[in-house]
Amino acid sequence: MEAANMVAKSYQTRAESLLRQYLPADSFVPYTSVIVGILGCKMVYDLSQLISALNFKSYSSLSNMKRVEWNNRAMSTVHAIFITAMSLYLVFWSGFFGDDRTGGLPVFRSSSLSSSALGISLGYFLTDLAMIFWLYPSLGGFEYVIHHLLSMSALLYAILMKEGQLYTFMVLISECTTPGINLRWYLDTAGKKRSKAYVINGVLMFFAWLGARILLFVYLFYHLFMHLDQIEQITTYGKCLLFMVPCVLSVMNTMWFMKIIKGLVKTLAKRQ
Repeated sequence: MEAANMVAKSYQTRAESLLRQYLPADSFVPYTSVIVGILGCKMVYDLSQLISALNFKSYSSLSNMKRVEWNNRAMSTVHAIFITAMSLYLVFWSGFFGDDRTGGLPVFRSSSLSSSALGISLGYFLTDLAMIFWLYPSLGGFEYVIHHLLSMSALLYAILMKEGQLYTFMVLISECTTPGINLRWYLDTAGKKRSKAYVINGVLMFFAWLGARILLFVYLFYHLFMHLDQIEQITTYGKCLLFMVPCVLSVMNTMWFMKIIKGLVKTLAKRQ
């Protein structure tokens, strides 16, 4: 076990060394990473369009608007996988934000890697919000606009001020539910609403949402309470974001969770 930990630590050290060598200077991280995020979204959108047309018969029969949504959801799925992996690594596995680590208070810690990840995520939210506005309300209504604006405000502050990145990543872990939501839409669009996969997806979504968007937020508020002495040292605007964004998202998550429960109960009732 100790040997495995040493090997893992060795790979982590090498990865961090490579990132320090090849990532741009701190002053350019916000700009380059946001651009990378936007270009990445464009690339995924175009690849989804190409791959889906060649491999899914149902894709060709969709309306233009449905095809746009299909590709948009592919974009959000890739972003969700990326930012969930980065958030879990930085918050729980790397120890970068741990209380026992030297290098300043956790609420003020940042690095080229953490800022780059947030910048890429900001690029995605900018792209997705632009599409929502352009095609409003086909890709999402008012609640999606509020969700994206709040997320972008928190991301921008965390990147530029280098404060509260820990809590920003905690909130971003909730993006792990996005692939399940998108898969459910794909199954429905492909006419698989009565399939076993659709039911399994609903059950998994229930547990994923409960863990990542309900219980995780409870832990986030507990962590905030236990580190109030550090939070009091950041700017007033930063404190407002740290408390307001998770509170509003918690309310929205709870409302959506109730809809998930109703949908799951309805689906299971039909199967009996």
